[in-house]
Amino acid sequence: MDIKEIQNLIRFVAKSGAHEVKLEMEDIKITIKTAADNVLPESQTIVQHLPAMPAAPVAVVETETPAPAPEAATASADTDANLITVKSPIIGTFYRKASPDKPAFVELGADVKQGDVLCVIEAMKLFNEIESEMSGKIVKILVDDSSPVEFDQPLFLIDPS
Repeated sequence: MDIKEIQNLIRFVAKSGAHEVKLEMEDIKITIKTAADNVLPESQTIVQHLPAMPAAPVAVVETETPAPAPEAATASADTDANLITVKSPIIGTFYRKASPDKPAFVELGADVKQGDVLCVIEAMKLFNEIESEMSGKIVKILVDDSSPVEFDQPLFLIDPS
């Protein structure tokens, strides 16, 4: 069983609403448990470091504002094209803090360096630190704290300039 099959199984269990699923095959045993609440246990010490997925530039389009003048639209598109999207490498629960009583890893407008921890994503009782792939400034935080995230879901927008 490869990682993509395991990820698909986790997605299926999360969507099904089941509380626990056990799968036993010849050479592998998997147990997937879903938590009733999305609270970080304070005694949790296991952290799995995963490299962040390579991010691709993304353009952000605001739909509720009136259309700007053509010159302003060009400038806005150029600015948005420079933003880098940090995406979730796994399915899980997004946390901006290491624990409820700690400060957030990053705030809106914060300058980050390559390798700085941006957030953690809990998946199967493991807390995975998501690190910045580049230096820049946090322009937008796209996910609320303690929210479930999908694989490849955008989490942050970073301005590398």
